[in-house]
Amino acid sequence: MSDLPSSRRKPKPEVKIVGGRTLKPSTLMMGFGYDPVLSEGSLKPPIFLTSTFVFESAEAGKRHFEGITGKRKDATGGLVYSRFNGPNQEILEDRLSVWDGAEDALVFSSGMTAICILLMAFCRAGDVIVHSGPLYAASEGFIANVLGKYGVGYVDFPAGATRAELDAVLAQAKAKAADAGGKVAMIYLESPGNPTNALVDIEAVRDARDAALDANETPIAIDNTFLGPLWQSPLRHGADIVVYSLTKYAGGHSDLVSGSVSGAKRWIDPVRSLRNTMGGICDPNTAWMLLRSLETLEIRMQRATQNAIRVCGFLDAHPKVEGVGFLGLLKDGRQKDIYDRHCSGPGSTFSLFIKGGEAESFRFLDALKVAKLAVSLGGTETLASHPAAMTHLSVPDARKAQLGITDNLVRISIGIEDADDLIADFDQALAAV
Repeated sequence: MSDLPSSRRKPKPEVKIVGGRTLKPSTLMMGFGYDPVLSEGSLKPPIFLTSTFVFESAEAGKRHFEGITGKRKDATGGLVYSRFNGPNQEILEDRLSVWDGAEDALVFSSGMTAICILLMAFCRAGDVIVHSGPLYAASEGFIANVLGKYGVGYVDFPAGATRAELDAVLAQAKAKAADAGGKVAMIYLESPGNPTNALVDIEAVRDARDAALDANETPIAIDNTFLGPLWQSPLRHGADIVVYSLTKYAGGHSDLVSGSVSGAKRWIDPVRSLRNTMGGICDPNTAWMLLRSLETLEIRMQRATQNAIRVCGFLDAHPKVEGVGFLGLLKDGRQKDIYDRHCSGPGSTFSLFIKGGEAESFRFLDALKVAKLAVSLGGTETLASHPAAMTHLSVPDARKAQLGITDNLVRISIGIEDADDLIADFDQALAAV
């Protein structure tokens, strides 16, 4: 490589305007944040497999560490050491921030690494987290069982809670934090919730937070994995921080594990500082693969959603199906109102309720031929799993009943196969029930 600068993206690139038009994210994914001139004219970024980076001078090294450590707020943190940053990761972070309309973004080795470091960055003993339910089981378990060991409490509320219900929950959380000598450190949401697809009213949460708490001290974070970044943009509706398992739709090929957080720099900086200490940044190869995947994110999510609309129309009318928890078929007035205000599309992951229980659900899953019996979601292939016995097995039975995670619930993530083939597969599998 010839005469490489100390950083591949500082200062942060500006979104291009062509002919008076601001380019859309799907266009920017083809090159945003990367200059081929800096990499021998390579059209795509090389994979930078290095543990450390050479400084052009001792003074530059000092300046980079001042930026990395936050000792000087005006210092530019250049490339230093791969636990902190790297070219592939920085380009990826730039492109992720474009999708969410965020000031900054960080990438991690997994979605759960992103969630854990995010929560730890804002909580201390005595603090309280307010969270929606359901959450992904590992997220809920980390809050209750791990942070709980270090004196962090929590108060939860159902996904569809109204403003009045949210006011009551925040009053309870404030009192609990005051008793423990702490504060309400974060409101953590997951919408749609895993695995029921229940939606949270982000705008109502923001209004309740602003009325009861200091918005400068208590951020609203949301796991947007099921719909984002294409079908829901939480920062536009009052969230401060957006969390993703990039393993899912962003990666989209079931061949990598990664996570991210994005938002305003003031919220992201504390998370970056803890990530720098703990590690947890995704590796260069994974970042490179995600850059590849982001180029096709829009067309993959559009195709999968088109398939899901057709498949769910079939399933909703099937005599062996008790119900379909698909955002394109919402019947509940409260949930439909949230969807209309917050979402631009229904996505392609949904809950299917088989008539019967675990035995009937297992027969359906075991009979699938095209769809694969596997956990995860958002890949090019259709996946089906049984949350109560798999991803949410660790959730206590009473909690599962409270959240609607029943033995007849099957979670399905529709891929980009032919829709008629998928319908035929589900039809023959239901015949086995």
